[in-house]
Amino acid sequence: MSLQEEFNQHAEKVNKLTQATNEDLLILYGLFKQANFGDVNTARPGIFDPKGRAKWDSWKSYEGKSKDDAMTEYITKAKQMLEANGIA
Repeated sequence: MSLQEEFNQHAEKVNKLTQATNEDLLILYGLFKQANFGDVNTARPGIFDPKGRAKWDSWKSYEGKSKDDAMTEYITKAKQMLEANGIA
């Protein structure tokens, strides 16, 4: 299985999570965006959009990370979260 296929598989499985912290979800979001779109290419949301700002900040924190590295880290984090939720 290629890295891209494994990444896609875990991205689907993550949608089945019922218990996850906001911090963990933001990590996954940032890694997912970096793997799929590369470095941030939008302006930071305004102060009246705290959720959008948190997501943007998470993505920005992975700036410069290669696609393969972002996918590998995403898979690792997803596996940890899925195991903690009893999802194989």
